[in-house]
Amino acid sequence: MAELTIAFVDLTGSVSVFETLGNDRATKAVTRLTQWIGSVGLENGGKVVKMLGDGVLLSFSNNRHAVETIIQIQQEHANRVARWPDRLKLMMQIGMARGQVVQIDGDCFGDAVNVASRLSDLAGPEQILVNDQVIRKLGARHGVRSRSLGPMRIKGRVEPAEVFRIEWQPEMLSEFLTLPADLHTLGNSSESLYGSIQLGWLDTSRAFNLTDLPLKIGRVPEADFVVNDPRVSRMHVSIDIRSGNYVLEDISSYGSWVRFDGAENAIALRRQECLLHSDGEIAMGAPFTDYSAPTIRFRLVDGNMVIGRQMLL
Repeated sequence: MAELTIAFVDLTGSVSVFETLGNDRATKAVTRLTQWIGSVGLENGGKVVKMLGDGVLLSFSNNRHAVETIIQIQQEHANRVARWPDRLKLMMQIGMARGQVVQIDGDCFGDAVNVASRLSDLAGPEQILVNDQVIRKLGARHGVRSRSLGPMRIKGRVEPAEVFRIEWQPEMLSEFLTLPADLHTLGNSSESLYGSIQLGWLDTSRAFNLTDLPLKIGRVPEADFVVNDPRVSRMHVSIDIRSGNYVLEDISSYGSWVRFDGAENAIALRRQECLLHSDGEIAMGAPFTDYSAPTIRFRLVDGNMVIGRQMLL
């Protein structure tokens, strides 16, 4: 058993690419990109554990090299796709975890592998989510900017784990709306102020309990709440509980806007977070000033008591 840093690099946007280019050309494009990811990992001391169709699983014995390599991959790829048409953009969502790993016949198994995979699923396009061990192993004065997202429940794990987002983009280095938290501040999910969150769009409504979180709203059938509008990203926003409060995070390509009942102004989010403190609306892909924008109503419920104003679903 060895202590390694595991990185899952998944590509998003492949459905649009296959629709636009056709199977043969799209397959070649995805293969070239995954091969490039693997080659960058190898050049920086990592190992390609396996290719996963539209993703790559990498392992590193040196944690600092792992983080620097993944940042390099995101930065170089972002510069490249900036010139691509939107329908051809393949973005990366990356999960990383440091821990004990068992290596058998070239493959890797263990908690770090599972956590990295789950964090990759939770990450939005162009995001790098890592567990606390990745950040702590960097040591002091590491020069890597990161933001604590607080303790999060990860599928397959009993205890919540503190998750960090690595801020590799210059425009994301602000601490605006940062919600720092400590593992010791998180109680059981039953201690949350709210018992459930209810979402409504057109004639569709659904309530989500704490055990359903985190939930994702997006355009594809795999989303927990589907909004079928071309301005909505495949996975557009994520909602979770942190320190007893609902937190919405924009993970989209075109942004989200949140407006609370009784407030005149909306909060614009571009891969940023917002505390949902009362009932309101979420506009996705276009601001509220565009009256055709796909808009979701949400309300926060504590047992039989509605927090905030009543919502018509």
